[in-house]
Amino acid sequence: MKGSSRRFVFWNLCCDHGLMLTLVNETEADEQMTGDIQSPRRHERTTQEGHIWGSMRRTALILGSGLLLSVAFWNSVTWHLQRFWGASGYFWQTQWERLLSTFESNEWILFIIGTALVPGLCFWAFNGLLLVVDTTGKPNFISRYRIQLGKNEPVDPVKLRQSIPTVLFNQTMISLPMLVIFYPLFKWRGDPCCRELPTFHWFLVELALFTLVEEILFYYSHRLLHHPTLYKKIHKKHHEWTAPIGVISIYAHPTEHVVSNMLPVLVGPLAMGSHLSSITVWLSLALIITTISHCGYHLPFLPSPEFHDYHHLKFNQCYGVLGVLDHLHGTDIMFKQTKAYERHVLLLGFTPLSESIPDPPKKMESPLGPSGLFPHK
Repeated sequence: MKGSSRRFVFWNLCCDHGLMLTLVNETEADEQMTGDIQSPRRHERTTQEGHIWGSMRRTALILGSGLLLSVAFWNSVTWHLQRFWGASGYFWQTQWERLLSTFESNEWILFIIGTALVPGLCFWAFNGLLLVVDTTGKPNFISRYRIQLGKNEPVDPVKLRQSIPTVLFNQTMISLPMLVIFYPLFKWRGDPCCRELPTFHWFLVELALFTLVEEILFYYSHRLLHHPTLYKKIHKKHHEWTAPIGVISIYAHPTEHVVSNMLPVLVGPLAMGSHLSSITVWLSLALIITTISHCGYHLPFLPSPEFHDYHHLKFNQCYGVLGVLDHLHGTDIMFKQTKAYERHVLLLGFTPLSESIPDPPKKMESPLGPSGLFPHK
């Protein structure tokens, strides 16, 4: 009996052990099958993650390299300019001190020369060249760069003769008295005719701040002038030219010339207490840039005038100078949907953008009316 009972227990243990082995093997097989099913998904997810991280690394590498190259290029340019500025610094400083000794005790005359005469000469020298093209259409290769094709070819001489007196009036009877009035304010903020010239890097800082102040003041004053009441009484004069030319940049009502032309470019130098040399360069640049914005030609290697030219064409878009505030306020939405926006770039070649990026062909209406069945009344 004892022997038989031992055999029975052993048999049961063997059976149980066999059953356990079978269960273990089945479980391992199920896990292997599940792993085989899930492995493509895991592999696909791992591959996607690898692509994402690879793209991020490549993007970071490209952006980082571009940033380093930009910084290196900027430092190189400013270093060379500063070197030139420093090498010629004694020369300019000597000339400046000679001017100070010449106008000793009459520094206000030197101030007027630097803020009115020099920028005015720059304005008329540049516009004189443009007027030759506007009135004669020659040289022909410049006319190829006209933005509004078929306009001002040539410019209406009667309309031009009626506009020039307003430009001269604004320069002599508005700008000049304003500069005389502003001179004591500049003296109060910091002597504009001090003996030491500003450094090159400080001038770059000033130039950036002047541009920012002009963008803010010009945008909001300009947009205010488009209020129906103010537009009809003041700003409509400037918009008589839907296809502007360079000299029309300061063709405006006297109130507009004070509020929207003069104050935006004077407030920055006044706030900074700038040196007369910085003010002279800034005012000359401002007049040249506003001339380019109104000239009607998208010339190679010059800032694009497409933005402000579109404003003269459509009236209710593109109020600013740089376009930053127009982007923030959404006042350039229509402009961004046009070919003019695609052409709003610095032209680095000699092929006119009106040829490389032409306007879409205008839709021709049927003489029988929109439906094609009934003529227009």
